[in-house]
Amino acid sequence: MPAHPGIFFFIALGFAIAGVIALGYEIVTRKRASFRLLGHPRMLPAVIPFLAFSAPFIILRNTIRGCQVEGRPAIAVAVAFSLVIGWSAASGAALTTVIRNALL
Repeated sequence: MPAHPGIFFFIALGFAIAGVIALGYEIVTRKRASFRLLGHPRMLPAVIPFLAFSAPFIILRNTIRGCQVEGRPAIAVAVAFSLVIGWSAASGAALTTVIRNALL
């Protein structure tokens, strides 16, 4: 039985992939990746998978910016950080599963 990566690996992989995808989008389009992309109905087939994997980066970036500009309370930061960790773990696990199945 192959070794199973730990939850910290999933979190790190998920967040790394989120950052690479979001920053890659920003480099190519010269626009910030945002949930506003959902407002383009014709592009939804591409936008949904994009946001599914880049959301942790976007959420954390918006939270940090909100703390600097708006002075958001610590509880909002804690909730956002918890969401980012869970989402990163889920996307890291999904990506690991896809890669593992593709290699078998």
